[in-house]
Amino acid sequence: MTDKLRSYGAALKNIGAADRQETGRWLNNRAENSHLPFRRRERAMLRFRRMRTLQKFAAVHASVLNHFNLERHLYSRQKFKLNRAAALAEWRLLCSA
Repeated sequence: MTDKLRSYGAALKNIGAADRQETGRWLNNRAENSHLPFRRRERAMLRFRRMRTLQKFAAVHASVLNHFNLERHLYSRQKFKLNRAAALAEWRLLCSA
């Protein structure tokens, strides 16, 4: 599946696979959406001038995100608030040490 760029059709003709190309308005969504997490990381990386500072930030951010990412859609509101309060209490304990 490809989008409707003419260069894809020309390239597929050269290799003899032009009849196997599928193009359509929504056919390419699955392929494009698979790149979204990568694009998000790529945009965040543009803000850093040095790779070293990006690596430092990413290491800290990953641990903090894992601590607070409680997947809200899986829990009831009451359970989510209890989990978030426990995570925040643990975070405050870690920061005070």
